Amino acid sequence: MAVAGTKWQDWACFALGLWLALSPWAAGYHQHEAATMNAIFVGLGLALASHFECVACDDMPAEWFNLAVGLWLVWAPFTLDMGSRVAMANSITVGAVVALLAASALSLDKQLGKLWHRAH
Repeated sequence: MAVAGTKWQDWACFALGLWLALSPWAAGYHQHEAATMNAIFVGLGLALASHFECVACDDMPAEWFNLAVGLWLVWAPFTLDMGSRVAMANSITVGAVVALLAASALSLDKQLGKLWHRAH
C-alpha cells in the first residue's frame, strides 16, 4: 500500500534496509557478531521506517530518520569492531547512499524549503 507522500527515495531506502539486514549472510560476514547485529537491527529499522514513513513520528519525516541512520552506518565501522572489511565496506556504502537519498528527499520537502527561506 503506497502512502500519499511516498517518494522513490523511500522505496530505495526500504530496499537498502532489507539488503542490509540480509547482507551478513549474502556477503559472508555473519560470523562477526558486531557487524551482523548492527546490520540486522539497523537494516530492519531502516526498512520499517521507510515503508511506514515513520508514522509514529508525526513531527519528524522519515527522511530525517534515514539521514541519521545513513550517517550512523558511515560512522559505525570506526566505532564498532566489525572484524570484516566486507562488512565495513557494506556499511559505509549503504550508509552513504541512504544519507544521499534522504538529503535528496529532504531537498524536495516544500515545508522545509519555506522554513529555510524564512530563516535566511
